Amino acid sequence: MAREFKLPDVGEGVAEGEIVSWLVSEGDTVSEDQPVAEVETDKAVVEVPSPVNGTVRTLHYDAGDVVPVGDVIVTFDVEGEAAEATDESAGEEATEEPEAAAESATEQASTRTFAPPSVRRLARELDVDLDSVEGTGPSGRVTEGDVRAAAEGHATEPQEEPPDEVRSAVEPVGEQAAEHTEAETPAVESATEPAGRETTLAAPATRGLAKELGVNIHDVPAVEERDGEAFVTAEAVQEYAEGGTAAQGEATAAAPESEREFVEGGETTQPYRGVRRSIGEQMAESKYTAPHVTHHDTAVIDDLVETRTKLKERAAEQDVKLTYLPFVMKAVVSGLQEYPILNSELREDEEEIALKHEYNVGVAVATDHGLMVPVVKHVDQKSILDIAAEVNELAAKARDRSISRSEMQGGTFTITNFGAVGGEYATPIINYPETAILGLGGIDERPVAEDGEVRAAQTLPLSLSIDHRVIDGAEAARFTNHVMERLTDPELLLLE
Repeated sequence: MAREFKLPDVGEGVAEGEIVSWLVSEGDTVSEDQPVAEVETDKAVVEVPSPVNGTVRTLHYDAGDVVPVGDVIVTFDVEGEAAEATDESAGEEATEEPEAAAESATEQASTRTFAPPSVRRLARELDVDLDSVEGTGPSGRVTEGDVRAAAEGHATEPQEEPPDEVRSAVEPVGEQAAEHTEAETPAVESATEPAGRETTLAAPATRGLAKELGVNIHDVPAVEERDGEAFVTAEAVQEYAEGGTAAQGEATAAAPESEREFVEGGETTQPYRGVRRSIGEQMAESKYTAPHVTHHDTAVIDDLVETRTKLKERAAEQDVKLTYLPFVMKAVVSGLQEYPILNSELREDEEEIALKHEYNVGVAVATDHGLMVPVVKHVDQKSILDIAAEVNELAAKARDRSISRSEMQGGTFTITNFGAVGGEYATPIINYPETAILGLGGIDERPVAEDGEVRAAQTLPLSLSIDHRVIDGAEAARFTNHVMERLTDPELLLLE
């Protein structure tokens, strides 16, 4: 019989989701709990599992469509079940069953092996049973390396790694292995001649790359066949696109100067929805609700640089990448304990200011899909290494879009490190309804005047934005001085 599967509520309070990619095609046989689609909400990308064993009859939406929660997205043919009932009560039962199945399947998916979508895609491409892989990442998380190691364990033929320059040219950091398998490296024949197929197999990210480059994926020459269908890799798409560009360039170069024509630039549009729209709405609410004032200062951190250098190797022995951020977070929490008004929330309707007794620090992370803010809870109760490990894990999950809603909630103060990209000072926008945010500039040698002499010192520029309805400028300055004192003399953090 036919079973309709409706888009479940894939996140708390989510009203709609965008079909990022289909992981199955019409006519495919699927098993219960097998991922059938990747759906993007305003917070993350999640995989939607099948609620039944059966065959895909109809995909009701195309990739890129925005679907309201509760709309039918897939119809399955399920063998061995009774024919569809025609009376009204049977119709109601048929409508309710997929919803219950969706909830059950979603719960099962949440208790499966802990791995982000990119790793799950890689496991499918390498034909690896993810549940049989032992994760070596934080909290037992399965990494791309774990999947590749499992694949190599039963490989029957030698495989070659794609060249580094090809990886960096076509794939975002953190999702490289998800876009192609190690065996997908044969040379592409007739790269500039369109193949003109009707159907093509490719990873979702490969289809995304083709769309970005303006390439019809059905025209890209295949590198191999899978299940009797042509299979195209990201490298093949890139080579096909570059081949067309090169050919166009040669033709232009050969034309006489007098016959050259200039093409109007035009424009390219992209959707303003999902995570990007959520970020925009949050920033607008903060900027136009809270009057922002930004206090700038610079900390001399020669001793902190030396301390971090000493501890970096020991941290690496415990598989922890130690940056300056955990030290800053501990210094910030010390400042919040001394000046609690910066760890607050203004509740206008209740006409009260709530001073938070928890110290949950949000860390702004730049991703390919916009800025996301994972939250490290109870920073005051954790060591520098504990904080470093948690920050690294949350940042990785934010970038591969596997982070949960709860891991981005509950923050009381936020830190944004724009200096990692470049720059000294900025005016960070408060993560409303918090009342303050600290921006970190780039650490670098700068001239410092001490005892009548100028010397080169390692410095860290600080930009503290406050909600001036709640926090006075003097309090902001004292808080910044407190933080700077602990960054200048990191041994003071041992007393916290």
